[in-house]
Amino acid sequence: MNYILIVLVSGIISFAVTPLAIRLAPRIGAMDIPKDKRRMHSRPMPRFGGLSMFLGTELALAFFLHHDPKVLTILIGGACIYAVGVVDDIRGMDAKVKFALQIASAIIIYIGGIRIGFVKNPFDEEAYVMFPGWLSFVITVLWVVGITNTVNLIDGLDGLAAGVATIASACIAYTAVLSGQYEVGLAMLAVSGGAMGFLPFNFHPARIFMGDSGSLFLGFMIAAISILGSTKGATLIATIVPFLVLGLPIFDTTFAIIRRWVNGYPIMRADKGHIHHRIMATGIGQRRTVLIMYCISAIMGMVAVLVVQRMMLEAAVLVVVAGILVCVFIADHASIKEIFREGIPPEQIGMLSGRHHTENGESGGKETAKEE
Repeated sequence: MNYILIVLVSGIISFAVTPLAIRLAPRIGAMDIPKDKRRMHSRPMPRFGGLSMFLGTELALAFFLHHDPKVLTILIGGACIYAVGVVDDIRGMDAKVKFALQIASAIIIYIGGIRIGFVKNPFDEEAYVMFPGWLSFVITVLWVVGITNTVNLIDGLDGLAAGVATIASACIAYTAVLSGQYEVGLAMLAVSGGAMGFLPFNFHPARIFMGDSGSLFLGFMIAAISILGSTKGATLIATIVPFLVLGLPIFDTTFAIIRRWVNGYPIMRADKGHIHHRIMATGIGQRRTVLIMYCISAIMGMVAVLVVQRMMLEAAVLVVVAGILVCVFIADHASIKEIFREGIPPEQIGMLSGRHHTENGESGGKETAKEE
């Protein structure tokens, strides 16, 4: 019963607060002004949706899990990373400063006893490797900061980050319950409810963006709560499961880092070469692009469930299916060659595929332009 209640509480609070955030955003300067070709919108948009997800998730966790000191640590860390995002949404923040503050928020989690102290062998119930203290610190901080930025980087289309976070946290919650990690499942459902309550206002055509305050908060909470599972026993929740569930955004982030490094651009510099931009470039529009991303994320969530249930063959088949779906939409050999060998500027990446279709007499993105 508590599983349903925590989703309802988090979701209702998030849903109720979002209209307030829409009205508040222009008054405090939290507006996204389209000033370059990377933007998918043509008019100023409020970007203060993180407020609704923050309040929904934090209040639900505080009410249902206030007895757990480690959950209180996560609430503090979540408040810190949310504050970083708010400042960035309103005033802007240097990328190095923001990165340093993300590390500081992750250190709060580690100091509070929430850490990755071992890695489990998914093929052997009893086998796992313990980490020395310094390595546990490094891995914990890297995991939290990495997942935080992974969710932040996929926030490029209406409803994309909120929907993927909803699916990912719900799948992790389910696998946690299957593994006997009931508090982890309850906490993850609070995150899922918070993102779900915001989604009706954020799905295309969006009335509000979540901003960095929202995407950083969602990523941080998913990363931190998944680690909470490792403090309760040797399970997959803090190792393989989150990696599988977030497989699509993790792949996208890794590809983005490699792409920018190869072309000599700053790793933190935004571009239009993400998977969702490449799918958009085929001309199918924002809604269908986001729904495709949802489906691939859901497939990877099912992979995680199958791994927990030791159904490795079935999991491998679904991984192949997800990989084929990704390749169908992004594998344009001509554009890949241009990107990695000719150093196409980031502003042009993601438009190559659409240009290719246009030159061959196909739609080449007319619907995309219409929906933007």
